[in-house]
Amino acid sequence: MFILITGIHGFVGSNLVAALKNHHTIYGIDIVTLQKDEAEYTYSWNELRNIPPVECVIHLAGKAHDTKNLSKAEEYFDINTGLTQKIFDYFLRSEARKFVFFSSVKAAADTVKGEYLTEDVVPLPKGPYGESKIKAEEYILIKKAEYEAKGKKVYILRPCMIHGPGNKGNLNLLFNVVSKGIPWPLGAFENQRSFCAIDNIVFLVEQLIHRNDIPGGIYNIADDETLSTNEIIRLINQSAHKHPRIWKLPKGLINAMAGVGGALHLPLTRERLNKLTENYIVSNAKIKNALGIEKMPVTANDGMLKTFSSF
Repeated sequence: MFILITGIHGFVGSNLVAALKNHHTIYGIDIVTLQKDEAEYTYSWNELRNIPPVECVIHLAGKAHDTKNLSKAEEYFDINTGLTQKIFDYFLRSEARKFVFFSSVKAAADTVKGEYLTEDVVPLPKGPYGESKIKAEEYILIKKAEYEAKGKKVYILRPCMIHGPGNKGNLNLLFNVVSKGIPWPLGAFENQRSFCAIDNIVFLVEQLIHRNDIPGGIYNIADDETLSTNEIIRLINQSAHKHPRIWKLPKGLINAMAGVGGALHLPLTRERLNKLTENYIVSNAKIKNALGIEKMPVTANDGMLKTFSSF
C-alpha cells in the first residue's frame, strides 16, 4: 500500500514506519521536514498538493499534553484541531480509502467516573489538550455522511498513555527518579491505571489498514491489564536489577504536603498527587470484539519491562 503518516518523526510515527516499511511505501508529513530514511519522502504541511496518491492516511501529528502547563491554549487548538481539519479535508478530496486518527482518552474524560471508561461515555474533556482533541473528533464526525457516501472508512482511536522504547514522557521521568535509588513515598496509595504498549498500537494499526471487515468508528486503545503506580515502581527496579524502595507514609501527611506544595513550589502538588494516585481504567473490549481477538499481543507487564529496559 501507499501510506501517508503525519507526525512521522514522533514516537509513534517512528515505530509505525519501522513496522510498515518492508511491505508498504511510506510518505510522511511533519513540522520537522528532515527526510526519514525509511520513508519515500517527508513533506511539510504546506506541500499537501505535492503528495502522490495514497490509499491510507494515518494522522498522528499533534501537540502532547504539557504537564508543566506552560503552553498556551491556542497552541493545542491550532495543532490538534487545526491540523486534523486540514489533513481530513485532504483525505476527503484524495483517492485514499482509510483514515486513522489518533485522538486520546482525554478527549472523552479527564477522570473516569465509574468502574472503567468506554466509548459510550458523553465526552467531558478538561483543559485545552482534551478539548482540542474532541473538537478534532467532532469535525470528522460531522462529515460522516460525506465520507461514507464515497466508500471511505474512518477510525478514531483513543489511546491511553503509550509506552515503549524511545518514549520520553512521564514514565521516563519516573524511571530517572526511581532508578537512582530515591524511595517512592506514595506506597500507601493503591490505584489502577490503563496503559498501552507501542507494540499493541502497531498491531492494531496493521489490522486496520490491512483488513476491510473492521467497522469504522471510535475505539479506545489500551493493554488488557491495568497497573498500579506501585507495580510500575517495582517494574522499574526489576529492569534496573535493584530492590524496590517503596515507603508507605501516612496518607494524611502526604495530602498535607501536597496542599502546600503549590504555594511553596514543591514537586508534589494536589494536582500531581491526584494524577499519580487516581484510578483511570480504560475498556478495550470494543476494539477486540471488532478484531475478533480475546487478548492483545503484548501484556502491560512485558511492555513496561521492554520500555524500562530501553531507558
